Amino acid sequence: MSAPTVVQTLAAFAESAGRSGIGAELREDAARRVLDVLGNSVAALDLVPAQAVRGLIADWGGHPRATALGMRDRVPAAHAALLGGTVAHALDFDDTHLPSVLHPSASVVPAALAVAEAGGASGGALLDAVGIGVEITVRLGAAGYDGALRNSVFFERGLHATAICGAVGGAAAAGVLTGLDAAGIAHAMGIAASMGSGLLEANRTGGTVKRVHCGWAAHAAVTAAELARAGLTGPPTVIEGRFGLLHAFCGDRYDLAVITAGLGSEWELPRVFFKPYPCNHFTHAGIDAAIRLRARGVDPGDIVELELGAPTPVLRTIGEPPAAKAEPESGYHAAFSGPYTVAAGLLGGGGLGVFHEDFTDAAARDPRRLALAAKVRCVPDAVCDSIFPHQFPAVLTARLRTGDTLTERVDTNRGGPENPLSATELATKFRLNTEGRLTGERADALAETVYALARLDDLADLTAPLRRELARPS
Repeated sequence: MSAPTVVQTLAAFAESAGRSGIGAELREDAARRVLDVLGNSVAALDLVPAQAVRGLIADWGGHPRATALGMRDRVPAAHAALLGGTVAHALDFDDTHLPSVLHPSASVVPAALAVAEAGGASGGALLDAVGIGVEITVRLGAAGYDGALRNSVFFERGLHATAICGAVGGAAAAGVLTGLDAAGIAHAMGIAASMGSGLLEANRTGGTVKRVHCGWAAHAAVTAAELARAGLTGPPTVIEGRFGLLHAFCGDRYDLAVITAGLGSEWELPRVFFKPYPCNHFTHAGIDAAIRLRARGVDPGDIVELELGAPTPVLRTIGEPPAAKAEPESGYHAAFSGPYTVAAGLLGGGGLGVFHEDFTDAAARDPRRLALAAKVRCVPDAVCDSIFPHQFPAVLTARLRTGDTLTERVDTNRGGPENPLSATELATKFRLNTEGRLTGERADALAETVYALARLDDLADLTAPLRRELARPS
């Protein structure tokens, strides 16, 4: 008998972990992912992409089976996943895995939530599926990391691995919740591999399409599982084959072994970083460095010049083209700007240091922020290069009118296993994300419900208040 293919190995892992459960500690971590996604999603409900997707799925209609955030009535599960993934990723506040440099929960959690609700799954089953889906997503993304290049090959090619791999991992989660056996889960992943996509050009030159990438990945995940249940099949060598996912997207620059190494015994799930700031993760260490300079008493008015050192590969995202990064066209584009985010950190923000109010269109036009951003020069830094992409470090040097030069170096990102966000900080993030939409009391109650998911037989305790309290005007 021939050895199982990669997708068959992943499917066997998914089926087994779904049947036996992933364990209390990993379920607790998965619950934190669910809470984080829900908070990020609620904060994005009024954005134009969210409004566009809500209007679209309302026009589509269909059988009411799952909760779509911001809508009072249920919609088909795939439609709910489309909206859920869109709002989960729309603010770039979702978690990040390193060194794959992708955001797994924004696709997996909405797909799993929609299928779990539609199928009447328990909270524990939902958490198991989330953990399985995230694990498969980041392992696929890690296969595209090139150690010699010190970067993701997906990213080098302008491909959004988050959406590409998230569709496959989400399909595994949906397949588990749908009750597919290992063969069926393999087919679901094989089908989803033909659906995941996403180009990163919008990060460089504009456009809001990237905000829908994770929505489409979640939609593909749910659809793939439904198609597999209906009898559609995927190729058994969909991952490693000559025309499979890795070769198609990465050429010959991928590491197949990392996908299954230690699978089921060494989990990547707890190593996924939570974000303290609602902006591109590459900017976070620069923000922390700016906040440290501010804490040292630096007056932004005394700054003559700022130099932001970062890993060479990230400069294409946060520093190029320089003119566009110094004067971003919108609040969304400001979230991908090293100069702007340094300015925001120096001038003082809300939340955990910098928050949503720093990324409105009005804030992106603020003359004080733009004047400070214009003083920032983004350069490659050798020390940062040696650490990246296992962290996203930065070094910020301020030259002052007094002639003094002050430097802050940040090598370890907040929110990861080496510098985690506390339970209090995560609760604060959720409460701030839902401010203006939920009272503090309701936010705390929903957080408690999410943390109690492992004990819930019925998801209605979570989904009913989401529909009731978050519905937007039609």
